[in-house]
Amino acid sequence: MATPARPKGKGSGRSGRQPKEDSQRGKRLRATAAVLAPELFPEEETAGFAPRSAPALREPADEAESPRGGVSKQALKFVLGVLLLPVAFILTGGFLGTFKQSVQDGLLAQRSFGCLAAGILLFAILFALVPRRFLMLAYVFGHEVTHAIWVKFFGGKVADQFHVSLEGGHVLTDRVNTWIVLSPYFFPIYSILSGTLYGVLLLSGWVIDLMNGRAGLYPAIASFQWIFLVVIGCTLAFHLAFTFLLVTKSQPDLHYGGTFFSLTVIYLINLLIITGLLLGTSALGLWGLYGDCLWKSAELFIFLCGQLWVWGAEGIDALRAAIGK
Repeated sequence: MATPARPKGKGSGRSGRQPKEDSQRGKRLRATAAVLAPELFPEEETAGFAPRSAPALREPADEAESPRGGVSKQALKFVLGVLLLPVAFILTGGFLGTFKQSVQDGLLAQRSFGCLAAGILLFAILFALVPRRFLMLAYVFGHEVTHAIWVKFFGGKVADQFHVSLEGGHVLTDRVNTWIVLSPYFFPIYSILSGTLYGVLLLSGWVIDLMNGRAGLYPAIASFQWIFLVVIGCTLAFHLAFTFLLVTKSQPDLHYGGTFFSLTVIYLINLLIITGLLLGTSALGLWGLYGDCLWKSAELFIFLCGQLWVWGAEGIDALRAAIGK
């Protein structure tokens, strides 16, 4: 497959031979390549920056590099991804069982769920009507902001070459790790910003009412909770839709820590977010039901493992018998 053309502009691509000093400047977080529209969003590379006042930074070791006589990090992460599969199975069963039972108990009639569903429907309409390039631009912006936020979480520095455009985007940083690279795929930045804003408004209303000695502002703000839920539904659907579209196109970010491990982590964290939203917004008191569903899912997993063991043993015995004849 031909490699898409690199975008022109400041720090956005490489042509010819790369100067040696570039390889000594850390790594740049990979931009959101427009794998949905390669002609608009060419694939970005990985570079880096070093503060002018600081000495040249040592380039981080590649994830696939293995120590002498040791095992590569990607191999270890693959094993970890395999070990996370039972967790994914149990959590998936717990969520599906809880959702199914809560629907039967009247979840669809709740206002909170209706608002979330309305937000998801709103995104579906926008996805169908708004040109994909504009939605992708919004996603690229949120993608790069998320990278920058997680760099700060890990004590890193972000250069001022933050760039987002219809040709792609990038953010320069002095450090890269698996969580920083994968953060846009499990950290719904627009949903979190919306929730933070609503929480700040509620807290401000509560403090003002407390200072005034009467309740008035807080209940007024709380009455707009339905708008908040619509926004959460829309932004979360936006995050999940573009995350799914990108990971199915083999986004280069996934290769940093190993594709299998990356997909497992992305799936688990997004599943936990959806489950938490279901449990937190429902008025049915689903925590007990969720615990029961988790237990049943764990029992089912153990049963299936036992069956696989029996079938495997029978298959080996049959193979030995056939070879002995």
